[in-house]
Amino acid sequence: MLRPLALVFLLLSAHAAEAAATVTGFWLTQGGDGVIAISPCGDHLCGRLVAFFLDHPSDRTPVDYRGVSQCHLALISDARQIGANLWKGHITNPKNGKVYGVELRLDPSGNLALRGFLGVPLLGRTQTWTRYAGKVPADCRIYAPNPVPGQSSALPVEPEQAQ
Repeated sequence: MLRPLALVFLLLSAHAAEAAATVTGFWLTQGGDGVIAISPCGDHLCGRLVAFFLDHPSDRTPVDYRGVSQCHLALISDARQIGANLWKGHITNPKNGKVYGVELRLDPSGNLALRGFLGVPLLGRTQTWTRYAGKVPADCRIYAPNPVPGQSSALPVEPEQAQ
């Protein structure tokens, strides 16, 4: 009787570990100023901005380069799994509309390593996003100081030449 229970426990534990080791979910950007939701879109992953941190309720909602609200703005598109822990797709910079390549992978700590690049991953920059467990309001507005003082906006990754 104990063996079947042990087997069930082992299978449930493996399933829980697999669920925890996924790139889907809510992620706090490296600069701590935005929350991105990564979710399945058909056979690939998409990411959209679902929350941003504002200092005051009177602060304006951030807008993209076209003047459109960044609330629920699509940032990551067509990210397909190309390896055991690697997804590759595109990311859009809402400040200028430029589209870059992006690689997503979980690091050993369970954080999301997001590498934005121009052309090839070698010509890019990696940011580390952490899981976000807070509530995400429908209007995307969270009134709190930037959780990472002294860092500017982390949305999105602006590739730079690797050194």
